[in-house]
Amino acid sequence: MSAHPETLSLALELAAQAGHGGLRFVDRRDRAEFRSWAELKERADEVSGGLRALGTQRGERVALVYSTCPDFFAALFGVLGAGAVPVPLYPPVRLGRMAEYNVRTAEMLGAANVRTVLVEPRIGRVLGEAVLRAGRGVKALCLEDLPQRRAEPVPTMGADLALVQFSSGTTGEPKPAALSHRAVLWQGQTISRAILDAFPDVPASAHAGVSWLPLYHDMGLIGCVVPALLLTAELTLLPPEVFVLEPASWLRALSKYRGTVSAAPNFAYALCTDKVKDEELGGVDLSAWRMALTGAEAVSATTLRAFAARFAKWGFAPEALTPVYGLSEATLAVTFSDLGRAFQSEVFGERELLSEDRAVESDGGIELTSVGRPLPGIGVKVLDDDGHEREDRQVGRVWVQSPSVMEGYLDRKDATVAILRDGWLDTGDLGFLRDGELFLTGRAKDMLVVRGRKHLPSEVERAVLGVPGVRKGCAAAVSWQPSGAPHEVLGLFVEHVSDGRGGELASMARDCAASVQEATGLVCDLVLVLAPGTLPRTSSGKIRRREVLRRHLLGELTAPRKVTAVHLAGLLARSGVAGLLARVRG
Repeated sequence: MSAHPETLSLALELAAQAGHGGLRFVDRRDRAEFRSWAELKERADEVSGGLRALGTQRGERVALVYSTCPDFFAALFGVLGAGAVPVPLYPPVRLGRMAEYNVRTAEMLGAANVRTVLVEPRIGRVLGEAVLRAGRGVKALCLEDLPQRRAEPVPTMGADLALVQFSSGTTGEPKPAALSHRAVLWQGQTISRAILDAFPDVPASAHAGVSWLPLYHDMGLIGCVVPALLLTAELTLLPPEVFVLEPASWLRALSKYRGTVSAAPNFAYALCTDKVKDEELGGVDLSAWRMALTGAEAVSATTLRAFAARFAKWGFAPEALTPVYGLSEATLAVTFSDLGRAFQSEVFGERELLSEDRAVESDGGIELTSVGRPLPGIGVKVLDDDGHEREDRQVGRVWVQSPSVMEGYLDRKDATVAILRDGWLDTGDLGFLRDGELFLTGRAKDMLVVRGRKHLPSEVERAVLGVPGVRKGCAAAVSWQPSGAPHEVLGLFVEHVSDGRGGELASMARDCAASVQEATGLVCDLVLVLAPGTLPRTSSGKIRRREVLRRHLLGELTAPRKVTAVHLAGLLARSGVAGLLARVRG
């Protein structure tokens, strides 16, 4: 990794010249299609020329709505080559939630001031309503609709905007983080350097990544693709939906392509532990997997221990498990656990964590996993509500400073000023430092307050994991004070498995309440058992607790609409030729 390109377009050009590495796309039938960096650049140059022929201006924002496929990268680097700014958005994944998807997508198109949407043809058939709702002359185009032209890339600089990355929106609406070329590449180089330093026996181009993470999400795009580009290495990509339906596909890909690095949220490790059967792993060897990163949501030591024990006989080393921490506004990574060392966790007293006293180890309490130390060049500090720095082991708000912190929220000065102060970013997360390592305790806005005392929502949600009939990872604990009530109330919302029945659901609610009281001492004022898919989630799959409460209070917490053949045909009719193509051609 000797070259330090100033822009992503130059990084692609250098990778193409290197003559090795590229992206491998694996479909649901395990068929692989490889694209070298040179091939990806050639196709991106065609897209760039087509966009310029259409009049795309320097700095213009262009949305990308794609699944995991080669066209996403043709669009991404084609937009960059035209001097414009790509805005990756998530494609529709739940047809029963299309109305909600259309509203959120239209809002994001407006927030990023998008005029052109590049879209995969099969997704375009159901995207028309979102484009129409965005208004303001927004057009949707497939790559095949672009003029066949070639042109020299528009010169850009490191300080120019490279990407608009929407935050996950865990505690509010997604916000458009403005990320420069310099920030994205600094992140990619920092992550690459961490990999190389940890495993000096492996040449840069010999590293092989495997990822099923969505490409519209920073962990998938910036955390996986950009380092592979800079290392001119190979990266194998699986569609997220393939992993969710068949978790063993991830492990088989790691084995087949000798993956050394792969990342996933905590839930993915739990899903593999619970769902992967021995017979699905015939011939699998995970011994090459030396860095199993886990972040994007709370990291459970119990989950990691179970995963390591479950897959040890296939060669997985527990030392590979590497908890990390990052966020969109920091262009991703902030801390990494020490590589090649078993992950660290401790049990801390709950009272000390919640009262913001000094966190101390305890025989009983809450087990927290260290997410490691700040990466080189990154500063982390913990402050109280008055802005005073907390001492070691004292809980407060986590602040971050690094060369990759975002420029700000795009066109949203007030929101930017609210979280950026003298180059430091208020992450909104709560935690503490212990001997330089960061431990997270939760999100400030998600903290439960019941009768004047603070409680961690994760502890309430964890209490119902073993209740029969409750879908794993599908619980949300919230608190609020109803109008005129003397104190706050505690509400718990859980989804049942697909075969739940009326009488069973009532019994499940009682079991959940009993389990919460036994585990935490808290009494739930309300337990609602909901149909699968009811709880609103971010684009990366995290439950939006405050949105759960908002919809409940408005009477809008409803199950997804069942998608019948008639309904699907209606979607296609409304959003197909009559809707989408009218926008494309008009």
